[in-house]
Amino acid sequence: MTKADPPPAQADAELIQRATPELASQMAQDVPGATALSPLQMPPRAWWAIARRVFVMNDFHNLALLAAGVAFFAFLAFVPLIAVIVLLYGLIADPATVADSLDLLTDVVPGEVLTILREQLLQIVTTNKAQQGLGLLVALLFSTYGAMRAATAMMRALNIIYEEHETRGFFRTTWVAVTITLGMAGIAIVGLVSISLFSYARNFLAGYIGNGALMLAQTLTWVVAAMLVSVTFAIFFRYAPDRRAAKWRWLSLGSVASTLLWLCITVGFGFYASNFGNYNATYGSLATIVIFQMWLFLSAYSVLIGAEFNAETERQTFCDSTVGADRPIGQRGAVLADTVALDEASRAILEKRSRRQASR
Repeated sequence: MTKADPPPAQADAELIQRATPELASQMAQDVPGATALSPLQMPPRAWWAIARRVFVMNDFHNLALLAAGVAFFAFLAFVPLIAVIVLLYGLIADPATVADSLDLLTDVVPGEVLTILREQLLQIVTTNKAQQGLGLLVALLFSTYGAMRAATAMMRALNIIYEEHETRGFFRTTWVAVTITLGMAGIAIVGLVSISLFSYARNFLAGYIGNGALMLAQTLTWVVAAMLVSVTFAIFFRYAPDRRAAKWRWLSLGSVASTLLWLCITVGFGFYASNFGNYNATYGSLATIVIFQMWLFLSAYSVLIGAEFNAETERQTFCDSTVGADRPIGQRGAVLADTVALDEASRAILEKRSRRQASR
């Protein structure tokens, strides 16, 4: 491919645009998943093609480096984000109960991460007890501004994965970052309230129901938590990139994949750090911070993998995956929705049929 040649996906889209509707429809039958209206309609051959591209794009987009950048900015935004959650939660309940809810994460999140969480939560709760009215509003505004770093970093990373250039102005970008940040805080609060209610019901009913019912209540607690995490990831995938938003169904599987991967990574890394990783011997007093940063990095990596999964799933279909009325390829306002992925054989067939159609 010469310097002036368009990328293969763009060239494929241009071939389909030049083709007649009948030819494009016939071509879609030769590409697995091309006529799928949702990821659930993708055949196994399409998933195999998607998996291979995710493997390649993981290195091409340098997801490890992107995840490291997101983790760094998430580290800077961590304390302000906790402050936002505590301040908002304090409007409806006692903020001190947020710290009590951390015990539910003991078996999932690494112990060092919980230590940092408890310290920061207790400090924030103690500091903000006396804040009322205007002081609470000012504290909330400053905390939200500080917490925007993580959202802004994720927006930039997702633009790279979705192959978009940032064209939104400063105020629009800031507004999106603020909305995402407050949305994350709101989901966290809903999760805290839900988990607290499940835990209260479980403890209240412990003397009246059997062990099987208690296990069911515990399972429901974690299912709700996982669903809320998945919703958080889906919000990132839908609103963070600078593109016409994708339909929710084209974001769902990637969100679920990110959630499952995040849970596996979190539990696995927590077990490794507690039993095998001798971080104290290597980093000394910085071991807790290093473990926390590693956890943030692995968490960011799991989110970006889910985004890459969604991106390549969109590329596999010829159908419009964006919101609103269906538009033809090239007019959908999203790079990946406006491109398609054809293998060499399918591309050769399309070019041959296009030439034959043009000669008639």
